[in-house]
Amino acid sequence: MSKQSLLLIDGFNLLSRAHFATSYNRNEEQLKNKNGVYTNALRVFFQKVFNLIRDHEITHLSILWDVKREETTRRQKYSFYKATRFEMPEPLLDQYFSCREILDTIGVHQLSQSPYEADDLMGAFSKKWPVDQCFIYSNDRDLLQLLSPTTSQIIASKQGELIYTINHFQSDYGIIPEHWVDVKALLGDTSDNIPGCPGIGEKSAFPLIQQYGTIERLYECIDALEPHLTKHRKKLIKGQESTFISKELASIICDIPELSELTLDELQLNIQYDMLRTMIDQYELKINVNLVGA
Repeated sequence: MSKQSLLLIDGFNLLSRAHFATSYNRNEEQLKNKNGVYTNALRVFFQKVFNLIRDHEITHLSILWDVKREETTRRQKYSFYKATRFEMPEPLLDQYFSCREILDTIGVHQLSQSPYEADDLMGAFSKKWPVDQCFIYSNDRDLLQLLSPTTSQIIASKQGELIYTINHFQSDYGIIPEHWVDVKALLGDTSDNIPGCPGIGEKSAFPLIQQYGTIERLYECIDALEPHLTKHRKKLIKGQESTFISKELASIICDIPELSELTLDELQLNIQYDMLRTMIDQYELKINVNLVGA
């Protein structure tokens, strides 16, 4: 049996980074093709997708998309969740719809599923099938909780892309990936408006989780903390409710009943290259597709 390599891409993460990286100091006309269609993010998005397929010998692929913020389980329960996020700019929104149309046309699997976020879908897919290798492509470090011996995260930086493995994670943080969400529960996340435990920063959060593993265990031991950690007791007690809410918000949902009928075969890479060339010409994307069969 040939090696199965699954690539899961956070669609909005890639498309939005592509847009903002190519729109800085440019007027709207410079973001469009000759037909007046926004294409600046599309060009980078699809070039990156095909580079990833080639470089990592991908056999199965899915692009996962967020639903509207108001539809998510987290926002429905906690109105403050992601309340500080700005609305999507028009050029990016237009290219989101174009991107989904192109993906449908060329036969690449994509999915959004209310009331879940793209992180949840990636979590569910990464746990659902026993593939040889699963790559998660996103710069969102919330996803580090999904790392395993067969699941790694591809993280982009100015120095290039790093395949961040479970070994990297454990060496860097001294905890297992499943406990990353407990660190996030204490630290919070300003970008998602997750409060965390007020007064607890990185220098405090990591030693606490390294010692106790989970916030549940930490609070069980709150009256008998290790001597070097007792200075955090008052802040932890005061922020207990906020900490547990933050863990709930930061925990990726991997058990999604709506996906129970989906099979790995439906994610098998089967790009319709004739249609791909048509889409490249139609949108004037000027990308290099160097794949077998292209």
